[in-house]
Amino acid sequence: MPRVKRGVPAHKKHKKLLQMAEGHRGTRKRLFRPAHESVMRSMAYMYRDRRNRKRDMRRLWITRINAAARMHGVSYSVLMHAIHEANIEVDRKILAEMAVNDEAAFSALVKEALAAVAK
Repeated sequence: MPRVKRGVPAHKKHKKLLQMAEGHRGTRKRLFRPAHESVMRSMAYMYRDRRNRKRDMRRLWITRINAAARMHGVSYSVLMHAIHEANIEVDRKILAEMAVNDEAAFSALVKEALAAVAK
C-alpha cells in the first residue's frame, strides 16, 4: 500500500475556508480554527436570514398598504377583504408598489374593491 501524504488537499481546504472568512476581523480571518468557527456561524446566519428577509418584506408591504389605505379612509383588513371579495388578483408586493409609486391606480383599485363589497 503506497504512502499518502495529505498536505495538498488540507492546504487547499484551509485556503478555501480562509477565502470565505475574508472580511472577518482579527484571527477569524487569519487562523484556520477561528475562521472555521466564524464561517460556519456566518453560514447559519445566512440560511436563517434568507428566510427572514421574506418575512420582513411582507411586513413592509403590509405597512405601506395600510398607510395608503388609511389615506383613503379604510383600514388594511377592510381593504384586503374587499379586494378578495371583488376577485382582484393583485398580491401585496404589487399593491405596496402601487401605493408608493402610482397613487391614481391604487385609488382606482380601492374604489373598485369597495364598490364590489357595497353591492
